[in-house]
Amino acid sequence: MNTTYDIRKTIGSTKKPIYVSSLDSVPGIDPEERARLAEVTDLFAFRANDYYLSLIDWDDPADPIRRLIVPTVEELEPWGHLDPSSEHRYTRAPGLQHKYRETALLLVSDLCGGLCRYCFRKRLFIEEAREVNKDISAGLAYIRDHPEITNVLLTGGDPLFLETGRVLDIVRQVREIEHVGIIRIGTKMPAYNPFRIINDPALLDMIRDYSMDEKRIYIMAQFNHPRELTDAACRAVALLQEAGAVVMNQTPLIRGINDDPEVLAALFDKLSFIGANPYYVFQCRPAIGNRTFAVPVEESYRIFEQARSICSGLAKRARFVISHATGKIEVLGKTDRYTYFKYNQATNPEDLGRFMVYKSNPEAYWFDDYTELVDEGRVRGPQDLA
Repeated sequence: MNTTYDIRKTIGSTKKPIYVSSLDSVPGIDPEERARLAEVTDLFAFRANDYYLSLIDWDDPADPIRRLIVPTVEELEPWGHLDPSSEHRYTRAPGLQHKYRETALLLVSDLCGGLCRYCFRKRLFIEEAREVNKDISAGLAYIRDHPEITNVLLTGGDPLFLETGRVLDIVRQVREIEHVGIIRIGTKMPAYNPFRIINDPALLDMIRDYSMDEKRIYIMAQFNHPRELTDAACRAVALLQEAGAVVMNQTPLIRGINDDPEVLAALFDKLSFIGANPYYVFQCRPAIGNRTFAVPVEESYRIFEQARSICSGLAKRARFVISHATGKIEVLGKTDRYTYFKYNQATNPEDLGRFMVYKSNPEAYWFDDYTELVDEGRVRGPQDLA
């Protein structure tokens, strides 16, 4: 493994990880491989930094961190869609999505600390990022006009790639909306560049000021593999928690990265040890270029359940879901013949809690691949008791 990156010289110093956007700047990749990957990077951009690249064992061609950040020619295989969850359907104002009743998304950044090869929003980095709007006034007005919105997720791109002053300005304006109880910040910076947090007291002051006793800021982190939980990453998480943020973790289940039950269990365990709650494990979305990373739904479910079986109760709180255009569909179980689903969130309120039994399809990569509905039911709600 590359040990040239001296973390001790970075914590508490003005030194910052150096970002690279060309494979020519990555010494672990030889010229012949760079030439083969040129066609890939022409289509799907590359971005990383020297800290994150230092986590790669360059002697291992199957290294999971390498697979997560370094392009592969398999990404050119025709498969998937630019907008696999049909997010465009739910855009209500520039940069504002409203898919679920209580939650709105503000796309505030079109840059990330690194570009995950399996990213489901590759479209932001392929085309002009028209979905991201620096002027969030229309989005804020929409949120003000919809008192049912109690959660606002700041996303993109990565909000923590913005300057702290800009993050502060956005958080302040959202916090001024009385009915918003939770501000979520979706970020992979604790994994990609924990020094963004460790060496920025102004960011932590912002958390202290706006993560209130009755209205918390949630950091929705994305650690995909236990090796990302370095000493620096754990320190960054601890500082966020000490400042008053609640840290949760989400990860897709990705071929060659965390599709081994022992690896996924180790991730759950390490997250629970540092108090970062495992929240969702997502089925890999069928985004363009993602065929090489995708695992069939039923295989993913088996891996997920096998991982949970060797964890403590606190480590096994994650739910395995498909983030479908119609909602977050939880995979509840399967038998030899059937697979069982439930809407954990839904765009149509009548679908909330809806239970579905489909004939098993071992070749299914997405909910749309299930076509033989065997049975279904709906949870009784207050509307049924009126």
